[in-house]
Amino acid sequence: MDQHVVARARRGDADAFEALVVDHHHRLFRVAHGILRDPHLAEDATQQAFLDIWREIRRLRDPARFEAWSYRVLVRVCYREVKRRPDWAPASELSPAEVPLAADQYGSVAHRDQLERGFQHLSMDHRTVIVLHHLLDMTLEAIAETLDIPLGTAHSRLGRAMKALRAAMQPPVASASQPARQEVVR
Repeated sequence: MDQHVVARARRGDADAFEALVVDHHHRLFRVAHGILRDPHLAEDATQQAFLDIWREIRRLRDPARFEAWSYRVLVRVCYREVKRRPDWAPASELSPAEVPLAADQYGSVAHRDQLERGFQHLSMDHRTVIVLHHLLDMTLEAIAETLDIPLGTAHSRLGRAMKALRAAMQPPVASASQPARQEVVR
C-alpha cells in the first residue's frame, strides 16, 4: 500500500481516495462477508465502511496504519449492521471462491455445512476474531490492535470462539435422561 496515496486522501484528494477504494474493496468485503456471512449485508457494510473512512480519514495519524485502521472501521460497521437488524441471522450461502474443492465432494459439502452451522452460533466478537485470525492470518497482537482491545482479551476471545465453534459442530449427544431405544425382538 502506498502511504503517499493515504496521505493525499487525508488531505481530501478524491482521486487518491478512489484509488484506496479500488485497492482495498475486495479485502474489506472478504472480511465483512466472513463476519456477517451474507454477501448483500457484507456489500452494504463495505460501502458504509468506505463512507466512514472518507469522513474519518483525517483522524488517521499514521498513514502506515491505514490497513489496520480500515479493519477497525469495518468491524464497527458490521456491529452496527447487526444491531440495526434485530432479526439478523447469518446466511449459509458461500461465494464460489469459498466453496471447497475436494476429491470427496459430498464430504466437503457436509463439512462446509457443519462449519457454517457452527459459525452461525458464534457471537459477533467470536466471529470477528476467527475471521481476522484465520481468514487474514493476523497475529493476536494485530487483532488486539485492530479491534482496540487488550492482547489478553484477543487471546481469550479466540480461544473461546474456537471452543464454541467446535462444540457447535459436534453432533447432538443423547442425554442420559433419555432412555436408549430398545429393539423389540419378535
